[in-house]
Amino acid sequence: MKILHTADWHVGKVLKGRSRADEHRQVLRELVATARAEDVDAVIVAGDLFDTSAPTPEAQSLVLPALMALREDGRDVVVLAGNHDSAPLFEVYRPVLGALGLHVVGAFRRPDAGGTLSFTARSGEPVRLAVLPFLSHRYVVRAAEVLTGTAAEHNRDYAARIGELIGALTASFTGDTVNLITTHGTLPGGRFGGGEREAQSIFSYYFEPTAFPPATQYAALGHLHRRQQIPGPCPIWYSGSPIAVDFGEEGNEPGALLVDVAPGRPAVVREIAFPGARRLRTVRGTLEQLETVEAGDDWLKVVVEEKPRVGLADQVRELLPGAVDVVIDERFRPVHAVRRPGSAARSPRELFRAYLADSGREDERVATLFDRLHDEVTG
Repeated sequence: MKILHTADWHVGKVLKGRSRADEHRQVLRELVATARAEDVDAVIVAGDLFDTSAPTPEAQSLVLPALMALREDGRDVVVLAGNHDSAPLFEVYRPVLGALGLHVVGAFRRPDAGGTLSFTARSGEPVRLAVLPFLSHRYVVRAAEVLTGTAAEHNRDYAARIGELIGALTASFTGDTVNLITTHGTLPGGRFGGGEREAQSIFSYYFEPTAFPPATQYAALGHLHRRQQIPGPCPIWYSGSPIAVDFGEEGNEPGALLVDVAPGRPAVVREIAFPGARRLRTVRGTLEQLETVEAGDDWLKVVVEEKPRVGLADQVRELLPGAVDVVIDERFRPVHAVRRPGSAARSPRELFRAYLADSGREDERVATLFDRLHDEVTG
């Protein structure tokens, strides 16, 4: 059977106040076009469909039609919640989208209650697919309690508990089925894309590749935005994001993965690139040097190599309309002003001018505006 593995859409993402809805619309079209052109039998969306747990109507209006389009021609579509998604919202979607043939898992479920899916692929192979959505520290204990025991009995580290849950979900794997796992989390050795939520990607949220049993033909992961394979007892892949989420990811190649798999054989994986989203790029230089930059349609982070002054950011954006982030090179950033002896004897006007001079922000226009404000307040 052939699988399209994707994750980390982050629909609804706003980049420094700029909507990326048009870019998401384009990359989701590319994703659907790939599913059709490759005639895949199943699609796995391994979490973080949305950028926030309260997605806007616009974001939902992009995601839900894309899922329905992926479902065309009887493809099995499996969707799980990531750390940016709302598990309760996915559980609301679950019965509605389930009636339309999509498998949606927001919260941990027992193997016999939707945590392990059993179906026959369009290509005829029997499939076992273990689905483990993102679980925070506090919920992983509750998920373990669903299986057996109490919180105290499950008071072990995160990785061990995740291993227990995966073990339960994969217990029905056999040699004559296509055995798949999908989850959303961090494995040691994985290279970060740059735009992940750090608090839910740190060491205490890691779990080991050895949690996946060798009987697994393919593990489809989400969470790290860089497409990559992780060494382990079975083929383990992050699909990466189909769009560069933030400037830390400007070196990534957005896309997805095509997976060919059959019972008893490791998966064969092919990488697919999506060119639809605008490129993210960092440029630097003086104002004169920035005049020569060919920006094209790129989103830009501009590092200005000049001392700050009033209106500098506006000048940069006039030169480079795609500049969404304008920062001063650290070599030119103002230093903190030092309170000097005798400050109490100076007037507010004198103190403000001294502050501007000490911090490297000296500008007579700013000082004049302060004088006007001071006169209004004291008058």
